[in-house]
Amino acid sequence: MIVSFNTREKLKKCLQCIEPVHETIVVDNASIDGSAEMVRREFPQVKLVVNSTNCGFGPANNQGCRHATGDKVLFLNSDAYADPGAISLLAEAFDDASIVAAGGMLLNPDRSLQQSTANELTLWAVLCEQTYLEKIFPRSSVFSPYWTTIQLAAKDSVSRTPQVMGACLMVRAIAGRPVEEFDERYFLYCEDTDLCKRLAQHGPIIYVPDAKFVHDLGSSSAKDPAVGIIRYNRGKELYFRIHHGALASSLCLILDRLGALLRLFAWMAKFVLSGFRSQRSRTQVSAFWRVLRG
Repeated sequence: MIVSFNTREKLKKCLQCIEPVHETIVVDNASIDGSAEMVRREFPQVKLVVNSTNCGFGPANNQGCRHATGDKVLFLNSDAYADPGAISLLAEAFDDASIVAAGGMLLNPDRSLQQSTANELTLWAVLCEQTYLEKIFPRSSVFSPYWTTIQLAAKDSVSRTPQVMGACLMVRAIAGRPVEEFDERYFLYCEDTDLCKRLAQHGPIIYVPDAKFVHDLGSSSAKDPAVGIIRYNRGKELYFRIHHGALASSLCLILDRLGALLRLFAWMAKFVLSGFRSQRSRTQVSAFWRVLRG
């Protein structure tokens, strides 16, 4: 199951990495870069759904599931590329009838480890993220309480985890319909966190490090990073409102704005120290000013 939005060349590479034995469905969210035409022309075996508007990541995945027929569904980003046999390895994990969901090892384009597993999202985790504590103490279980991939990868074995990243998330299904669908109140970001919270009520979620996927992180937001950060913040705030109430959501919003303010000051300092010549600093100052305004 692949949702596409203006990532034609990456989508092409993604589809080339999927073995023909796997049923493949692409839902195109009104791309204007010829993604749908490319799929029709070069991958006629792929089931293609073309939307007239961008309905968001979760809704598009739910839409695609209506065309699936298998007993497992893999939600795979269009910028994620499976190593040979990786999808089959991930599917083998479901030989254990108790397993409800699984994720593979995500790698950066240079094949370094990418964060892809996490504990449950908490306000403490948001505080550590927004105040740089998780970057200052990346291996600390106190100040880096959210992401768990480094620890799980070190075990080099299948491990249970509260959640895996939606860029590569396989779930058990009945006639193509997962036991839980994405909450369509989310547009982009944190819908996978919400889904895993509900999936965990049905059984274990596991991390399968032998199933490797290269993930070119953030392709849909690369042209305007501020929009991606704003959507990510809104996703977190919605998650807390749904699962923990209005007060928790408001506290998350305050922490998100604090983080934007810290980053705005940091990039402004870099811009000044560059003699007002650094274009990257200028861009980041503009971006985090927009994030701060929400």
